[in-house]
Amino acid sequence: QVQLVESGGGLVQAGGSLRLSCTASGPTFSRYAMGWFRQAPGKEREFVAAISWSGGNTAYADSVKGRSTISRDNAKNTMTLQMNDLKPEDTAVYYCAAERTWYSGRYYYSVDDYDYWGQGTQVTVSS
Repeated sequence: QVQLVESGGGLVQAGGSLRLSCTASGPTFSRYAMGWFRQAPGKEREFVAAISWSGGNTAYADSVKGRSTISRDNAKNTMTLQMNDLKPEDTAVYYCAAERTWYSGRYYYSVDDYDYWGQGTQVTVSS
């Protein structure tokens, strides 16, 4: 079982950048597909980005595509989300998620696909 801890959230002005990190415990991090999701007040949790356990395949929500980069370092059990040109509508609690998979190139878009979640980190973008 993997445990996830997010960090790097905070308050930033529109147009600024943040780098979110997710640190995982457990010896088999490299066999987990990983994802970032976010949830704004009164809204459902939504997909932001995902990465396969090989790191070779990635996917992004249209809302962040071109402004964000997801990456991972399996040797350090970490995943990051670099977010640039932040907008007020990016304000949300950001969660990292993990799902064990046999397939090195697989990633997942849906909340229901992930079994493991972190506690979240708040991102607030002021206008």
